[in-house]
Amino acid sequence: MDKSQLTIMNRSFRILDKRRASLLKEPATLKLKERVQEIRKYSMDHLDELISLARRNLEENDVEVFMAPDANQARDYIYQIIKGENRVAKSKSNTTGEIFLTEHLEEEGVEVLETDLGDRIVQMHQKSLPSHPVGPAAHLDLEMIAGIVSEALGKEVEAQPRPVLEAVKEDILDKLMGIGVGITGANSVAAQDGALLMVHNEGNISLMSLMDVHIVLVGIDKVVPTLEDAVSVVKLETIYATGKKTPAYMNVVSSPSKTADIEQVLLKDMYGAKRVVVVFLDNGRSEAVKSEKESLWCIGCGSCIVNCPVYGVTGPEFGYRRHLGGRGVVVSRYLENDEICSDSGLFKCTLCGNCTRECPLEIPTPVMVEKIRGECVKEGILQEEHSKIRDNVKKRGSPYKD
Repeated sequence: MDKSQLTIMNRSFRILDKRRASLLKEPATLKLKERVQEIRKYSMDHLDELISLARRNLEENDVEVFMAPDANQARDYIYQIIKGENRVAKSKSNTTGEIFLTEHLEEEGVEVLETDLGDRIVQMHQKSLPSHPVGPAAHLDLEMIAGIVSEALGKEVEAQPRPVLEAVKEDILDKLMGIGVGITGANSVAAQDGALLMVHNEGNISLMSLMDVHIVLVGIDKVVPTLEDAVSVVKLETIYATGKKTPAYMNVVSSPSKTADIEQVLLKDMYGAKRVVVVFLDNGRSEAVKSEKESLWCIGCGSCIVNCPVYGVTGPEFGYRRHLGGRGVVVSRYLENDEICSDSGLFKCTLCGNCTRECPLEIPTPVMVEKIRGECVKEGILQEEHSKIRDNVKKRGSPYKD
């Protein structure tokens, strides 16, 4: 991300901070924050039990469930479902970005159409990485976006918000014709209800859920006990992520499409999906629960990076794939290994604590970063610059060479 894009991103973050400032102080928000903290802590403390319950209840609801231990198995399983399709549609999902699902499918000859406006703009650009979990194109200004869209569509698009939106929307809707597979994530999974909760403002997830096959890729860390808990989590996420009390849409999916309007005979496949397939992704999360379970409390609002001094200077280089900022660095250790964790920015963090103060779950990211740093140093994993300083101190009693 270049300097101009960082400037635009930080300006966008300041606008977001201003928009949500008063809402974060409201008594109802503070009460909701306490409730969600309890929900997420309980969920991580009882994760195995909740996953088993969620799987059982989803399958009872005629949802197909696959437990993917790692990224490779998740990608392969999803590809086997859509094999033979020329194009699939996808909504915004940090989990699909984590496993490089789009790249894998396109290598296999399947075009992936992003339907979220921000993600579609980033996809058209091909030179950008998403800069915020909710606002992927926050690092691009209107002039840049208009240029990106004009070049991608092969026509001049006026640098005004409405013409840009209309041009991208028209292109997406045109490409959606004939697509039979929609891929989404899920914000929360309600174990006792066997239900998936997805929030969005653009309406695109509703379109994905109406396709013949609806595939949901979701991390095992998103499981909570009840649907009421799930709603509480996504309400708090929306407040912190957008400065709004509720999203435009909350989709609850608990089964394929069905009706019993003819003499109470249950018939499947009305307007919505014929098949709903949930892929639960572990990919190191079970190990994270054992060592740094606090890193999985995250609800994906992005508040940590909005106020992170390192992210404000480096952008998505500080973090791992779609897991941005210091918490992303922490989870990269379990999604990959210590070397990747170091390369993701382990030694860039200033330990200032802004992320914890701004996080609705008060995730102790600096504490985890410092702990992992110590363990990595013991293993001999250091940035080259730090190695030089260490050696200078040992040899000369000073960090300086001369």
